[in-house]
Amino acid sequence: MEVESAEYQRAHNGCEVASFLLASTRCIMIAELRWKIFDLVAPLNMPISTVKRLPEFEWGMDSKLKFMRKTLLALALTCKLFTGPALDLLWQHLGGIEPLMRCLPQSLWKQDENKLEFQRTMTFDDWSIFCKYNYRVHSLANQCHGSYMNNEMICGTEIWRALGCPPFSLPLLPKLTSLTWTEASNETFQYIRLFITPQLTMLNIHARFSNFDAFGPSEQSILSSIPKSCPSVSDFSLAIGSGRSIIEPRDTWSVLRCWSHLTSVRTGTVSEPGILHLSSLPSLRVLKFKLPPTPISATTQTLLRRPVFCALQELDVTCKNLFILEAFLERLTVAPKVLSFTITHGVESVRALPASISHIADGCAHSSLEQLRFCITNRPADRDALIEAEAFRPLFAFHNLRKLDFKADEHCIVRMDDTALLEMARAWPLLEELYINRYCHSSHQVTPDAFVSLLQHCPRLVSIAVTVDWSTIDVHSIPPDIPSQGFSHKTLSRAFFGGSRIDHPISIAVFMSVVAPNINSIEAWDPEFHGDDDYLAYSPAWNIVLDLIKTFPILRNQGKVMMLNELIKMLEDRVGTTRLGNPDAENEEITAVDAGEGGEGFEENNESEGHSVCMH
Repeated sequence: MEVESAEYQRAHNGCEVASFLLASTRCIMIAELRWKIFDLVAPLNMPISTVKRLPEFEWGMDSKLKFMRKTLLALALTCKLFTGPALDLLWQHLGGIEPLMRCLPQSLWKQDENKLEFQRTMTFDDWSIFCKYNYRVHSLANQCHGSYMNNEMICGTEIWRALGCPPFSLPLLPKLTSLTWTEASNETFQYIRLFITPQLTMLNIHARFSNFDAFGPSEQSILSSIPKSCPSVSDFSLAIGSGRSIIEPRDTWSVLRCWSHLTSVRTGTVSEPGILHLSSLPSLRVLKFKLPPTPISATTQTLLRRPVFCALQELDVTCKNLFILEAFLERLTVAPKVLSFTITHGVESVRALPASISHIADGCAHSSLEQLRFCITNRPADRDALIEAEAFRPLFAFHNLRKLDFKADEHCIVRMDDTALLEMARAWPLLEELYINRYCHSSHQVTPDAFVSLLQHCPRLVSIAVTVDWSTIDVHSIPPDIPSQGFSHKTLSRAFFGGSRIDHPISIAVFMSVVAPNINSIEAWDPEFHGDDDYLAYSPAWNIVLDLIKTFPILRNQGKVMMLNELIKMLEDRVGTTRLGNPDAENEEITAVDAGEGGEGFEENNESEGHSVCMH
């Protein structure tokens, strides 16, 4: 930008022709103004092509992105002053290496379905074209292999081998600051080294289990060598495999210990030395990891008593059972806004749940926690194991809680009743989301009155999962009185009612359309948890409820209009009858209006059966 300003000064001072340029042309020569124009077209931090692979992507943005790219291309072709900034924005974020390959002569490559392949050796001229664009790329999200989830274009093996032998020193993209390497395999994992730069700050590595045979010594060596080439990484994510098919690198500690400015870490199992290292980082705000399969040692517990995780805002811990989690939390004191715990082998975890929740309440600052997620997977040893609502009582201390998401295996039943739900509502007045086993089928249910009480105490609630016993209002006849004395919760938009059975959807819809008129999603009787027979038997009734909730407000508005029209017609008829019976009524009304200007708003004639109302 300073160089461009200097060029403008030389043009202004050293060239007499510049003084005769149009004012608009001279304005465009100002670099700051040009960037203002480009910022309106595509904001500097707005990904242009990698946005589809980002979690916050909204599919409705696709047309906007296409329009942005076309506009930037048009600006690049408008004049030389626009070419540089427009190309910088077009190439700043890449959703794969394929666009760079397509800029090379078409005699070099061919497309076979969703795969690009080289059909000859790259020449020096090819590399010269490559270098016209590679320095403009700052962010790369590359998918190494195809996926059933999408049909992204990928590069063949010959392309990767050719890119591994450039006529210049690595890296291939010298200004890269963000690298996402997805769908890698044992063969393509090695090529990540071609893109590691000293200024890299974000590194995301992900590979599905089907692409990796094992994370062997070769892959471990490559992973361990990465920090030496990019010492400034602050955002690191590593996931090999998915779900229960996780291939753990032998040692992530050798990677993590090289970075002292980490702000976000998402990875697999971290050893005790790695946990201690992460706990001492002053800038770490987000941490997602898996605890070792055995409880941490007493020595590590003692070291975690000192002030640790000072800047932590989000903590996501996965472990085998609750006993391992308790050992980690026993002496830990943190103040995150978001807590998430996943227990992968929940066979003996149900009975230990109250103690674990007590450790959470003791080790977390009560004023800071806003979101808490607890997930227990795997079937318990005793079918239909009960979890008492009393287990959640220690969490009542978190008075700023906005979200509670508790999910246990479908065979675990949370014993909820009206008293427990009302205590939750009073403890968490700022609650926005409450999920207690979204798809459970339980005989322990709350009543509609308690459901309404929850809404009254939590005015910000937007989504809820609770099993309700609707028997008191699930009747054939619709009551004449307005439900819940006309109370209406305006923010609730989504509800999970689990295995709640209803026989009269019209009655339920009348109730819900008053209590939660803005609800637009109701889920109940999921076939994955309740079986196809129950789903087919009970789910259609809830679909009818949702359709009626959307229809009733329209009918009510129509009814109000009809009643208002009838009232107006009745008043007009009454006034007309009065005038026919007393021809001087109009003059009397005019006189009454004139007299009313002194302070009377209306006058009533109590001597007649009707009332004469005069307004001004």
